[in-house]
Amino acid sequence: MRKWPVFSAAAVLAAATLGALSSPSATALQPPVGLTADNLGTYQTNGVVWAMAQANGIVYTAGTFSAIRPAGSAAGTNETAVANFAAFDAATGQPAGCRLNFTVGSNNATVRALAVSPDGHTLYAGGFFGQVNGVGVSSLAAIDLDTCAVSNTFHPGVAGTVRAIQATADTVFFGGDVTSVNSQPRGRYAAVGTDGSLLPWAPNADNPGRALGLTPDGQDAILGGDFNTVDGVNSHSIAVVDTTTGALVKAYPTGFIDATSVTKDIVVDAASNSFYVANEGTGGGVFDGRIRISLTDFNQVWRDNCLGATQSLAVHQTVLYSGSHAHDCSSMGEYPDSVRKHLLAESVDDPHLLAWFPDTNDGIGEKIGPRVMALSSSGGTDYLWVGGEFTTVNGTAQQGLTRFASGPDTGAPTLPQTSATSIDPGSVKVSWQSSTDTDDGLLTYRVYRNGGSTPVYTVTGSSLPWIRPQLTYTDTDVTPGVKYTYRVSASDGTNTSALSPNASATVPASAEAYPAQVLADGASLYWRYDAASGSYNADSSTGDDSGISVGGPVHGVTPGAVPGSKAYTFNGSSQWTYSDRLHPTPTQYSIETWFKTTTTSGGKLMGFGSNSTHPSGNYDKHIYMANNGRLIFGVYTGATRIVTTPGAYNDGNWHHAVATQGPGGMRLYVDGVLRAADPTVTTSQNYQGYWHIGYDSLGSWPSAPASSYFAGSIDEAAVYPTVLTPAQVANHYALGTAG
Repeated sequence: MRKWPVFSAAAVLAAATLGALSSPSATALQPPVGLTADNLGTYQTNGVVWAMAQANGIVYTAGTFSAIRPAGSAAGTNETAVANFAAFDAATGQPAGCRLNFTVGSNNATVRALAVSPDGHTLYAGGFFGQVNGVGVSSLAAIDLDTCAVSNTFHPGVAGTVRAIQATADTVFFGGDVTSVNSQPRGRYAAVGTDGSLLPWAPNADNPGRALGLTPDGQDAILGGDFNTVDGVNSHSIAVVDTTTGALVKAYPTGFIDATSVTKDIVVDAASNSFYVANEGTGGGVFDGRIRISLTDFNQVWRDNCLGATQSLAVHQTVLYSGSHAHDCSSMGEYPDSVRKHLLAESVDDPHLLAWFPDTNDGIGEKIGPRVMALSSSGGTDYLWVGGEFTTVNGTAQQGLTRFASGPDTGAPTLPQTSATSIDPGSVKVSWQSSTDTDDGLLTYRVYRNGGSTPVYTVTGSSLPWIRPQLTYTDTDVTPGVKYTYRVSASDGTNTSALSPNASATVPASAEAYPAQVLADGASLYWRYDAASGSYNADSSTGDDSGISVGGPVHGVTPGAVPGSKAYTFNGSSQWTYSDRLHPTPTQYSIETWFKTTTTSGGKLMGFGSNSTHPSGNYDKHIYMANNGRLIFGVYTGATRIVTTPGAYNDGNWHHAVATQGPGGMRLYVDGVLRAADPTVTTSQNYQGYWHIGYDSLGSWPSAPASSYFAGSIDEAAVYPTVLTPAQVANHYALGTAG
């Protein structure tokens, strides 16, 4: 018997099957999410974890690795040698259970699949290996979990790597690159008895199998992989076959899943009467997401088309958790192509992302990130274990393994970024960017004034990592000439952030003319660029349409463009601002900004684009500067349509630019005067997008500058849902240059 020493003093009580996962959600979690996003201390590996299984409070992990080490230990330190396998206490994350070494003569053994028998006493392992603890096997082995002994009688001769296993009380189904068993030909899938004897079950797939599931009644097997045909019938990536005869029950012809997309995981959930598939596509826009399929008729219930190579799935309560490197979920109405998110959750009843966003990095190997998931339960707490290629979890070094629990939730929301401004003698506007909480999208905010301990305002608001709406409190209990200071906290109901740094404003004796007029003329977005630091750009309009600055432009630049203002300076290579909110295409609009530059490389001052943190694929309704300093206002109507100023404005002075489009066509004003117009162009490209300042794609637009990034200072940017009149534009310029 080869087992790890016991790391916990008390015996661990656990369920051997997932049906026993019954603990309630943590209080601070937003239903239906039932797992926190706070990763627990867990041993690490020095390689890739490809497979997991659980039984009796022990989680079995396997893959391609040669050592494990405690949480917090750097690679190469405090290591214990292993051979592609390690078992851990589900509750503590410490080594426990059987110690098994999977080896092969060429020293490139790998374990790709694990499954536990229904009674919880036998572990089946598949992959590419020739010995387990010195016992000769052939890529498929059975281990007695009570004694940790490798079976000498279960010895099928498998040719090819085993990548998926499902076990019943009397049968072990498996699939992979399998071409024969006991010298009998097999087409990627096969079955043996629990004594190792070859069974006649032999569905014939033309390419490797990667996933395998069994229906709850045991009558059908669900196959997933790279294949295009099963038993000669076109069924790409997934198929359903009879578990007795192997006959094809349900085919999914190419097109149901794209020809270059393969299935990486299948999970069956009796509670939702469905099975779920995870897919990885090759090529732009190819299916990379998840599909729910009914167990009643094997037809699709829903699919999500997030792009980003889904590798693994787990259902906990009524939530589907997935591991991937999802980078574009815009097809679901979620985030556009942006930074990869590796762990996601969605309701089994509605394929939209829930507020659960722990994260890993891409890691090593193929740089996918998470590769496998397993659910376990111990002492009334449920645990989601995740394995893969990653080397960090939630921004901290952690390789190969991590885990999350059903409670307690210990993570507090992020600190609110806060702004306080006053432009009239009767009020102070306190605004803040809503916080993020990786397992709760509904947070409560409390506003404190002048160091008080009792909040003057409390509000609840929703947020997600890619949508952080601005929230606002208007304090009207103020006196002109007095300075007021505000701080804001965020709470998920259990954990509360620290108070934000002081944000202060002095109430003026009379209204500030320029910002008051911008608001009076109906601005729906108004970024004053007055912040002293941070990425949050408060919206001074009633639209609460805040911006996020990327790359750290220089804050607090003085003098600003208009009396009493400050500005930001952008470096022309890596800095810009985008609106937090996704907008429909406006039918009529005005965009306005002040700028100062001496650049000879041009750049985009302001515009509309389909992405936020990445270059937009669709982009127009923009003002950009050519290398010669002239300004161009352009829209796309199937062709690029532009108007250009006759003069240059890269002279190092502040200038005021306004572009409008509506029934009267395109108009471009500079310094209060109409400089260019085309009354025939009244429409633009129709797409949802974000407003940008300082950068976005320009592609091959006419007179495209050397750089799409603007190098210079920006101040007082605004968007209006109407066409400003020439008189309004001239008035803004006059007010901005007065005094």
